[in-house]
Amino acid sequence: MADGPDITAWLDAAREGDRAALDRVLGTLYQELHTLARRQLSGQQSNTLDATSLVHESYLKLVGSGAGARFQDRAHFFAYAASAMRSVVVDHVRNQMARKRGGDLRRVTEIPDEAESSLRLDENLLALDAALERLTAVDERLAQVVKLRYFAGLSEQEIADLLQRSERSVRRDWQKARLFLLAAMRED
Repeated sequence: MADGPDITAWLDAAREGDRAALDRVLGTLYQELHTLARRQLSGQQSNTLDATSLVHESYLKLVGSGAGARFQDRAHFFAYAASAMRSVVVDHVRNQMARKRGGDLRRVTEIPDEAESSLRLDENLLALDAALERLTAVDERLAQVVKLRYFAGLSEQEIADLLQRSERSVRRDWQKARLFLLAAMRED
């Protein structure tokens, strides 16, 4: 991931309307976001959502997220980017399911453990999204780890670096979150 103390300052300036700062942020972080999106969408047969579309729609959510949105640092930016990506893919799946006019919804019985596995753009993602909303209400920290790992595709080490925590602590949080999410999805 791109390093540099200027990212936070550029993000703040961009939120204030500084177009040059916005261009610097885009130039610096675009490739990282595109790589995350490509990794998450690998193996998908969707012809309507590709990595570039995901990054662009996510970025629009980031910069258009209301006048009060502030990115305190890179970790906050990437956490917010993961939430934006989640929102885009969930909306995409909802639209697909609506076009299918209902289809058979199946119960989810697993959440991939590997960060490198791609998102499955199907009704299971909707169940995961609902369970993640419940987890967020119970434990925001665990939900943030899920968003960064599952929706942004970051490794435990990358998440630990971003959140300035130990990799072991992030691994424990991921395991707890997976158990909670599986239980919540089975209840629904």
